[in-house]
Amino acid sequence: MSRPTSNRVLVLGLGAALVAGAALGSPESLLAAYQSAGAGPFDASAGARAWTAEHSPPGAAEPRSCASCHGKDLTKPGRHATTGKTIEPMAPSVNPQRLADPVKAERWFGRNCRWTLGRECTEQEKGDFIRLLQSS
Repeated sequence: MSRPTSNRVLVLGLGAALVAGAALGSPESLLAAYQSAGAGPFDASAGARAWTAEHSPPGAAEPRSCASCHGKDLTKPGRHATTGKTIEPMAPSVNPQRLADPVKAERWFGRNCRWTLGRECTEQEKGDFIRLLQSS
């Protein structure tokens, strides 16, 4: 099987898992999709290290991290570094809507990973972040 075909199969499989997971409405459905793509086991401590790691994506005036906007205390609101808009707490323990919709969560991973890292997050990184959020 050629690489482009393999990638399409992976994307289709992940998409199907996310659609199925939307009905479940849990972070576990996202983790299952990432595991089916070959990631895991997921680790909250790896997520915590990645959360505060600074990156300098192309065009960024200053280094960024996830904590730049979301803060280090995931049970508290954050503030977008550019717009100043308040960001609701990331921890599902205080914000039950966080990670409740797998499709929405995946969309935000796309936006935030590109803004912070200058690239898409890997399934492993996303799984580690979810474990971090669940532990907060």
